[in-house]
Amino acid sequence: MKGDPPKAEPPPHPTDQMSFLDHLEELRWRIIKGSIGIVIGIGIAFIFSDFLINTVLLGPTKADFVVYQWLGIDAIDLTLQSRKLPGQFFAYWGTLFVMGIIIGAPLFIYQLWGFVEPAFDKAGKWRTRGNTLFITFFFLLGVCFGYFVLVPFALQFFSQFQISDVIRNDFDINAYFSSVSMWILSCGVIFQLPVVSYFLSKFGLITPDFLKKYRRHSLVGCFVISAVLTPPDPVSQILVAVPLILLYQLSIFVSKLGVRSREKSLKKAFGDA
Repeated sequence: MKGDPPKAEPPPHPTDQMSFLDHLEELRWRIIKGSIGIVIGIGIAFIFSDFLINTVLLGPTKADFVVYQWLGIDAIDLTLQSRKLPGQFFAYWGTLFVMGIIIGAPLFIYQLWGFVEPAFDKAGKWRTRGNTLFITFFFLLGVCFGYFVLVPFALQFFSQFQISDVIRNDFDINAYFSSVSMWILSCGVIFQLPVVSYFLSKFGLITPDFLKKYRRHSLVGCFVISAVLTPPDPVSQILVAVPLILLYQLSIFVSKLGVRSREKSLKKAFGDA
């Protein structure tokens, strides 16, 4: 009506009024807060260092490692050596650092996503926490897959592979640690495929139809990735390729959810306009 007072405009989002330098300052503090989570994770790893070194890191080197029994692998003991003066020192602290990354990943992801998300979605803390759980879940799932599936098969393949009986397989502790860490963290990154699919679909960069169109190409890509990560053993390559294929199929479904979320957001925005 003519006499009604004008509607108050909603307060602008805090990020709408921030300058470029303000964004850099916020990013800096986000990284610092996320790094604190990594430091806390390293502290927790230091407290449980004996368990992490003897049971977690060196567990796959023993033939009685429980995962070998689960997977039916005819395992042998691995012999590790430290061929460099600071070899064991770097392996020790490297293990604590990697464990710190894994333990502190939720807080670090939360801080980074809290910085990125307002640019795409004016969501509250609950939405940010939900997305953080979504990302962290698939990262930890990939880490578990790398440790419990990829690492046992790869280690036993390389430990039992010989070109001559006169050559003995004695592995350097640093090479062992770097290989195991690379396999585990690589799986954690690769398992982010559904996460990437959801957010790219939410931002309108890909669609479920696009993913379905290139399904056959993705199958080849999954086997290529598994061939890069695993030893030249058909069994281990298939064991890695199959979850990747399933992840791609899951990404198609997740992409549908992302498209629906995008359509809902656009409808709400134009409806409010």
